[in-house]
Amino acid sequence: MENRRAAITAVGGYLPDYILTNQELEKMVDTNNDWILERTGIRERRILKGDNMGSSFMGTKAVNELIEKSGVDPNEIELLICCTVTPDMQFPATANIIATEVGAVNAFSYDINAACSGFIYGLSTAAKFIESGMHSKIVVVGVDKMSSIIDYEDRATCIIFGDGAGAVLLEATDQEQGVLDYYLRSDGIGEKHLHMKAGGSRKPASHQTVDNKEHFVYQEGKAVFKFAVTNMADAAYKVMQQNNLTADDIAYLVPHQANKRIIDATAKRMGIGDDKVMLNIDRYGNTTAATIPLCLWDYEKKLHKGDNLILAAFGGGFTWGAVYVKWAYEI
Repeated sequence: MENRRAAITAVGGYLPDYILTNQELEKMVDTNNDWILERTGIRERRILKGDNMGSSFMGTKAVNELIEKSGVDPNEIELLICCTVTPDMQFPATANIIATEVGAVNAFSYDINAACSGFIYGLSTAAKFIESGMHSKIVVVGVDKMSSIIDYEDRATCIIFGDGAGAVLLEATDQEQGVLDYYLRSDGIGEKHLHMKAGGSRKPASHQTVDNKEHFVYQEGKAVFKFAVTNMADAAYKVMQQNNLTADDIAYLVPHQANKRIIDATAKRMGIGDDKVMLNIDRYGNTTAATIPLCLWDYEKKLHKGDNLILAAFGGGFTWGAVYVKWAYEI
């Protein structure tokens, strides 16, 4: 197959039933609806409730929906990549659990941890496996149960995050469509601004780390915002430049849903209007690696074959980047 590409041929998603509204958060922490909306654009977020239910539960739901919609035989899936910062456990990989649950018995699988940029890292990696000719059907899952690592007494973080999962099926094609280009970056300087203080090999869990609430997300909001608003916008614009794309050529910006102001800055840098920006942050909050595939899931019926999409993200690490995708189908 000449000019072998990796095309997105199906999208699946899952959101928990429980809705945590700004009004409910007002009763839990010192905040209010207007303050949250002004700074983030978030009205509500979904929270996964129930015993022994982790990221694999949501990821499995998303992939099963994808399998049902596409009609793909799970036995034909050759690789499953799970992008997450909230794995079920340190090992085995959450991808291993999801692959088994959905019946992808012939797939190898592994996790990618690139925080909020995880999905675009995973998508780019999967595309290369297909372009190389090694594989023809790959599933990429973005999933996070952020409620499991959020301190609901910390108003700086608890207002932002939610739980959810999104997944895409990538298949080989010889058409000029699918994942066409990407621009990915990282910088370890971001560690001090956005991290979890304990639970890793540097500082294993102990009675003291639990008492000190060091197993929750720690974020210095102003510093993260400063880096994100510049780098996410620059990455999106860089991909447009690399492919000689103008604002008129773009059907949609598919941005990571972290903060409405960051999304607006990215759209402005690209020269596109609000009508070309996928947005669901108001309903789901920041689901980390799940935000971009959940946007594709939400907007799937509005997409047409040949549409040019720019997927852009910024996350802890710091990690950031953008991917150029030409949509391969319509429903």
